[in-house]
This record gives sequence, structure tokens and C-alpha cells, in this order.
Amino acid sequence: MTVLSAALLLFLILDPLGNIPVFLSLLKPLPAGRQRVVLVRELLIALAVLMGFLWFGKYALEAMHLRQESVAIAGGIVLFLIGIRMIFPRPEGLMGAVPDGEPFIVPMAIPLIAGPSGMAAVMLMGSNEPGRLGEWSLALLLAWGATAAILMSATLLYKLLGARALTALERLMGMLLVAISVQMLLDGVGAYLVSLP
Repeated sequence: MTVLSAALLLFLILDPLGNIPVFLSLLKPLPAGRQRVVLVRELLIALAVLMGFLWFGKYALEAMHLRQESVAIAGGIVLFLIGIRMIFPRPEGLMGAVPDGEPFIVPMAIPLIAGPSGMAAVMLMGSNEPGRLGEWSLALLLAWGATAAILMSATLLYKLLGARALTALERLMGMLLVAISVQMLLDGVGAYLVSLP
């Protein structure tokens, strides 16, 4: 996997276009100046969490005695479920109902930006090829930067594209995510079968 393909995968997982309506509804009660402060804070928290999982996830796997194949299979299943929810959204949104008030860490940073699928994906990248942690960090920064740019211009994009176009884009991203998740699942099963005596 190249840096660009890893960045694209992470961008699809972070799903900034699908998060625009949720973020706008969460930030609506706040003054305009405060909205940007909260959004930047939540984006930075999400980046820190994902970097932590990328760099130290391998040690967490070792401490829990989990094999890399099981993380690949679990990551594929989680991605598949997220992709299915993007294609067939539920009325309460991708991650369920969100609480009122100013968001802090939950639900914007976690799980909307740094969700279980993102954490599993970066942990899998870091544990599968620990020698490429610098490249994976660059890929994560690229995906996070694109996500941040889209979410910072959420109001403008919502006005330009409208709810229907954003929904169509989110479903297209869901289809790509389902295909990627099936490949992850097959790779995990294949690696497990090869490792059998």
C-alpha cells in the first residue's frame, strides 16, 4: 500500500462529507467564533487519538495477545458495517443520537472523526508494517488535513452542494468503503490460513 492509497483509505474512513450535517447541527447553538474554536479543538483531539493508535497500537495488541490477522478481520467487519450504514443511513444518523450542548471529545472527535474503524485501520497499518510508521503518519496527516479542510468549510459546502448531493457522495464513499473492507477481510483470512501449520 502506498502513502497515497493509505491516505485515501483513511480519508474514506474519516468520512468528512457524511459528518457535515451532524457537525452543523452540533455547532449550530454556538456563536460563530466559538464554532471554529470547538471544531479545531475536536480535530486536533481526533488527530492525537489516531496518532496514538498508529504508533502504540502494536503494543496494545501484544499486551492483549491478539494476532494481526484477527485485527485485520475485525477491522474489515467494522469497516463493512460503517460502509453499509453510509449506504443505508438510519434516521438517527451514522453514530446514533448525539447529546445537546457544546461537544467535548464525544461525539465529534470520537467517534465521528476518530471512530473505531479509523482506530482499527491505523493500528493495523502500524502493526503490519512497523518499519513504515513515518509513511503511515504522513498518510494520516494527509487524510486528516483533507478532512479538516472539508469540515472547516462545512457551511459553504452545505450551501453549494445541498443535502441531496452530500447524501449521494456519502453513499458513494460507503460503496468504496464496503469494497475496501471486503478486501481487508479477505487479506486477514488469507494471512490466517497461510499461518496455519
